[in-house]
Amino acid sequence: MSLRLIGVVLLALVAPLALAEVEIRKGGSSWAVIQDDGSVRIGGRSAGSVESDGSVGLEGSSVGRVEGDGTIRRSGSSVGRIEPDGTLRKAGASIGAIESSGTIRLRGSSWGSAANCCGDFGSKRAVAAVLVFFTTDFFER
Repeated sequence: MSLRLIGVVLLALVAPLALAEVEIRKGGSSWAVIQDDGSVRIGGRSAGSVESDGSVGLEGSSVGRVEGDGTIRRSGSSVGRIEPDGTLRKAGASIGAIESSGTIRLRGSSWGSAANCCGDFGSKRAVAAVLVFFTTDFFER
């Protein structure tokens, strides 16, 4: 197997966070944007970042991360999980989902949507990071 093929396979297995700009809509209105560089803008203002390794920064401080396996950690402690199919769990219980179509569900109802997103686990991880660390709807702070 060539080194190039091995590199491609390894990249696919790591499932990095999304690199394309993702717009998150809440209740039909634009709410947040994850920019190509990982910067998160809410209501047009800089709010923090979601790094390619899953680290999340809020107002200049590291607040947690969404690990490669989907474990969501706040200040080092596990608070939930995003599964490869988009199911979002808190304390083991399903509380919502990020569907491949971009639809975001909370407790079975449509909460919003994410454009340019969600066909891969990396983009679902990035959207989950914004939902968990930048709103109080999904995981209370």
